[in-house]
Order: sequence, then C-alpha cells, then structure tokens
Amino acid sequence: MKPQVKTIIQNTLDWYDRHGRELPWRTKGAAHADPYKVWLSEIMLQQTTVPAVKPYFEKFTEKYPTVHDLANASSEDIMRDWAGLGYYSRARNLHACAKQVSAAGGKFPRDKAALMALPGIGDYTAGAIAAIAFGQQASVIDGNIERVLSRVYAIETPLPASKPEIKDVAQVIYHSNANTRPHDLPQAFMDLATAICTPKNPRCVICPINKQCVAFKLGIQNELPKRAKKAERPKRKGFVYWMTDAKGRVLVETRAPKGLLGGMTGLPTSDWNDDPQALNGFSGDAEKTTIKHVFTHFELTLTMIRVKTKAAPEGYRFVDIEDAGFPSVFKKVSKYFQRSNAAFRSKVPVKQTR
Repeated sequence: MKPQVKTIIQNTLDWYDRHGRELPWRTKGAAHADPYKVWLSEIMLQQTTVPAVKPYFEKFTEKYPTVHDLANASSEDIMRDWAGLGYYSRARNLHACAKQVSAAGGKFPRDKAALMALPGIGDYTAGAIAAIAFGQQASVIDGNIERVLSRVYAIETPLPASKPEIKDVAQVIYHSNANTRPHDLPQAFMDLATAICTPKNPRCVICPINKQCVAFKLGIQNELPKRAKKAERPKRKGFVYWMTDAKGRVLVETRAPKGLLGGMTGLPTSDWNDDPQALNGFSGDAEKTTIKHVFTHFELTLTMIRVKTKAAPEGYRFVDIEDAGFPSVFKKVSKYFQRSNAAFRSKVPVKQTR
C-alpha cells in the first residue's frame, strides 16, 4: 500500500480544523499576521514543550511587543526573563537575531535560505517561519512530525539514520499541489502527533489518516520510529558556593558570554569536570546533601558550600534572591538553602516575655 498524499493532507487539515489547539502564537486558517510572534514562538519551542513555553511567550510579547523592543533591550534583561526556559544559547541568538532584523527595518525575510542566515535559525525553524508566517510551501520536520511520517510510511531505519528518508517523504507532502494551506499543515501534523500519534500507545483507531498509515496496517505502529541506542550520558562534578550578606542578599556573578549558561546570572562555582578544584578564597562548610542536575550532554553533581566570609570578592556582587533570574540548576541550590535557613529559624527558641 502506498499512502495517498492528497488524502493525507486533506484528512489531516479537516481534523485540525475541528481539533487543533488554540495557542497564543497561532492563527488558524491563514498565514500569521505577525512573523515576529511566529519566530519568537518557534525559538522558544526548540526542545521545549508547549505548556512550558506559553507563560514565557506571553511575558515576552507583553514586555517586548515588537522586534525593535526586543532588539533595544539589554542582554541582562533578556537573560533574566528567559531564566528557567533552558538552552540559554537560544536567548543569546534571539537577541542577536532581533538586532539584525531591527537594523534591517524590522521585517523578517520570507525566503527560507535568507531566514537560515539569521542567528539561531536552522532548517526546521526557517521552514516553520516560512510556512506559518508567510504561507510558503516549505518542509517542516521536528521530532513529532518525524514520528508521524515514520509510521505513515513504515520507515524502519532507526533514527537518526532515517532522517534522509523522512525528509524525502516530507518534501513530497509539503510541496504537493494538494497543499493549498502550507501555513496550517505543519501545525496540523504537530497537533496530530500530540493528540493522536503519541510516542506510546498511539490512538490509531480514531486517527484521521489511519487508512493511509502503513505501520497501522502492518500492526507495527508501536515499534516506530526505531532509534539507535544512545550512549550513556557523561557524569561531571563541581562545587557551588552560597554566600549571603547582612541584608540576606546572595553572592552572584555574570557567567562568561560563551559556553554553558553563558551570560546568565549564576552562583560562584568551580569548574565542572571529573576532578573539580575548589575556588580560592571560598572556604566554608559543605552541606550533607548534594544537588544533581541533568543537562543535555552530561549529568552534574554539585557539592554545596556555605561560605562564611561576608565580603564580595572582585567580579562578584550581591543581589536579592527574587531578582537573581537564576537558570534551573542554580534555582535548585537557592531553594535548598532557603529551605535550610527556614528550617533553622524554626528551631531557634523564641524568648518569652511577660
């Protein structure tokens, strides 16, 4: 059985019209009127879920309603507003891209190749912007769409080796004469993947394209897409230091602009490796509990040190904890010490007065 492209497109769009999600960056039935919002949402959605992105998107569009507002903001403000969303190179590229687009008059290019020339925009993001914002027939393939197409065409080559095969069938679909709604089709596939063609136990019986799905016909939908076995995530260690002043403010630094968590506000730390060396001048008592945090490429275990000295060393500063804008790993440390301090205060006996 060979899937019929026209039927796949029509049935998917019909389902989307009835069941597609209402999202703050989406305009169903037409190309989006504001390419800025499409671009912003697509950058935020890279390797991040819709529920996690929604509040950040709403915050950014309220605070930075145009690409010019975002371009004119300070990098410190953008990094602080992005804190907690992860993958912080996206925020740095977001700012760089906004500056470039703003300098060019504030209009995003319509062409996929021109979009890919902008900071932080790769093949998928460029295709999504070209299709959703400008109605271009561009191939849009993320992990969700890879799953749908792997099943529809019963592609049994494990990912990532199967990507060229998936790209070929996606090219046929997205550039078909039947694709008269290129702005909606990628979003329809994404919603279908989220609601019906789920990673485990897909709801094939109610899928609008089950008659076109080769994997469903063969009964192998739960086996696809296959994936090559991932290598074990490396493990690293480090020290992180907690120092507060008389006002209860915490000692922080601005991390180097390049590298992991680049440009973010962070707590003082040692290097993160197999044999970390303590920072000079940061002596104190180690906590009995360590903090673990998983990054994309490694797992980190931090030994937390409560520093006794109260003077801020050169290159560091004290800030209010609520205003620090910590990324997730430092939020974990901060929450631990705040809970620890609260528990300590609750054990201090209160002197009774008559």
